[in-house]
Formats: sequence, C-alpha cells, structure tokens
Amino acid sequence: MINIQLEMAERCMELLMLPEDETCLLLDLGCGSGLSGSIAEDSGHIWFGMDISGSMLKVAKEREVEGDLLLADIGDGVPFQPGTFDGAYSVSTLQWLCNADKSSHKPAKRLYTLFSTLLACLNRNARAVFQFYPENVHQTDLVVSQARKAGFFGGLLVDFPDSSKAKKYFLVLMTGGAMPMPPALGTENSQINYTSKREKMTKGRASKLVKKSREWILEKKERRRRQGRTTREDTKYTGRSRSGRF
Repeated sequence: MINIQLEMAERCMELLMLPEDETCLLLDLGCGSGLSGSIAEDSGHIWFGMDISGSMLKVAKEREVEGDLLLADIGDGVPFQPGTFDGAYSVSTLQWLCNADKSSHKPAKRLYTLFSTLLACLNRNARAVFQFYPENVHQTDLVVSQARKAGFFGGLLVDFPDSSKAKKYFLVLMTGGAMPMPPALGTENSQINYTSKREKMTKGRASKLVKKSREWILEKKERRRRQGRTTREDTKYTGRSRSGRF
C-alpha cells in the first residue's frame, strides 16, 4: 500500500511538469503522514501539507517530515494568499469530497470551494494534479465540472485504461489557459518505461541513508541550504552520537 502511495505521488510530480533545477513551493492536499511529501523532498522541492486528520498529522510530525502542516478540511477551502504556490498535488483524497458525510455537506459546493480557493493561491501557469478513486462516472463528471466552473483548464487523465488493476485516475488542472493534456500511460512502450522508472525509484529508496546518521544529517542540511532555509554550519560534531555521560 505504501509503495502504491509513493508511486502515485511520483506520477503526480511528473504530471505537474515543474521546471527542472528549480526549487518550487508545493501544496499537498490530504497529506496524511507525509509519504507523498517525501517524494517532493526527494525532488528538491518545499511542500506544505493540509489534512483533516489530526492523528495522521501527528504521525507526520513523528516522522519528522520537512513540510509544514495544517489541520484543516480542504472542502472548506484553501486558506493561503494569492499566488503562494508553484503547484499542488493530492493522492487518494479527492474522492472523499464526492460524498456527503454530514447533512450539511453538499459535494458540488465543497468541490467548488476547494477548486476556486486553490486556483487563487496558485501562481500563473501552475498546475494541480489530483490522483483519486471515483466510484462511478457521475463522480468523475462532478469533479471535472466543478474544477472548470472554478476557472481551471484541463481535465481527466486515465493511466492504463484497459487494465482493471493498474488503471488510475488523475485530474490534471492548469491555470494559464488551455494547453494539451499530457499523455496517459497505457501503451506497451509507455508501460515499460513507467515500470523501469518505478524500479529505479524503488532502488533509490532502498539505498537511502540511515536516518539520524551523520551522512543523513549532512544531506538534509545541504537540501535545506539549497531551499534557502537558515541552517547551522557543519562541524566535526555534526551527527556525532552522544555517550550519555557528562
């Protein structure tokens, strides 16, 4: 399940089509424990997470994620200043807004509130990508119609549409006018390339530095410097384990 979550986050990063060699500020909608944010970190970006679950955000804090976190319901809107983010992504969250969990919940209204406030806080030419699991055609039509009503361009992209297991839905939204949709995965060639990349990323994760080790700390500090964050200087004591004696 975790691997699927990471793969979907990687695919969202691809569909965002962010500038290469640039650090972007991204919004993770429904960030949960911060797994998707780790993909943004690995790509050299800064992220800010929103989630309705306090327990999931607690797990994220225990994991010491680098992103800032906000406890909030995305169906109530995105409370940020105009033009704050360079992109936004969401993994396995959007479908919950299609349900009326409370008598006061109106799916169409909540979706429109999300999309309209999200559009306002994105930079010009930014994108937003939502991976989600619709229950039926009515839900896909609902999310697409509300996104366009809010002012977004783009639409629905389906990877591996002929596969019952690999089929995945992505809502790809654009702010800077109508542009061609990115190609969906699903042909024999694209599936091979996609699998190859997944294997490469999996091997990369397997070879990650040991958490709290000197190398892990130095790599994390260097990433923070590239992001323009205030970071202490490295010394011979950086990452040194303490004996516990005085």
